[in-house]
Amino acid sequence: MRRTERILLFLYSTANIVGSILALVGLALYFTGIIGRYWLLIVVGLYLIGVLLTPKDTAYDLAIESQLSVDEIRNELNELVRRIRRRLPPEILAKVESIKESIFSILPLLADANAGDRNVYVIRQTAFAYLPEALEHYLNLPPAFANVHPIRDGKTARQLLHEQLEILDREMQELVVDISKNDTQKLLAHGRFLEQKFGNMDLFGDFVPNKRTPVAPGG
Repeated sequence: MRRTERILLFLYSTANIVGSILALVGLALYFTGIIGRYWLLIVVGLYLIGVLLTPKDTAYDLAIESQLSVDEIRNELNELVRRIRRRLPPEILAKVESIKESIFSILPLLADANAGDRNVYVIRQTAFAYLPEALEHYLNLPPAFANVHPIRDGKTARQLLHEQLEILDREMQELVVDISKNDTQKLLAHGRFLEQKFGNMDLFGDFVPNKRTPVAPGG
């Protein structure tokens, strides 16, 4: 992450917002005559108190292990949703819940650790890598930044994530139907689409530190 992005994220951070509010309180005390001498030191001190004493935002790590049983995957996804439920906007949470239910419907296929089919691998990566990582990157942004600052095509992180989850939700629902029909051609089409759409997705650009690199099959 470049220095410019780090500065911008700090400006939107909870610590900076709290510090700025306390500094404004200090200025208000000065302009109303409650404090006089050393007012600048008091204002700066109040800002630093806010920055230093404000608890840091929770850092999320939502990675899901690749080799898990069906029951373990179900538990992992349920735990993931439980952890992030209160931090997600309602429209994004609704998409996550829907995607989770679709994944549950096809767990026997996705949990097959020996499945060498490229399309099964792509579907697994989308469900167990892209979804957790996209949510993790979003939640590790300062809330004010994620909701207000446009980062691509005039859209905020919140809007970009919602758009991508809408696509993933629709694709996963169609995938459930096609698997139930044993439609091999459509399964292949889903695999190609998911790989093209999400395989190298860089949703939030330079605003995400420490990105994980997907591991290719057999790698």
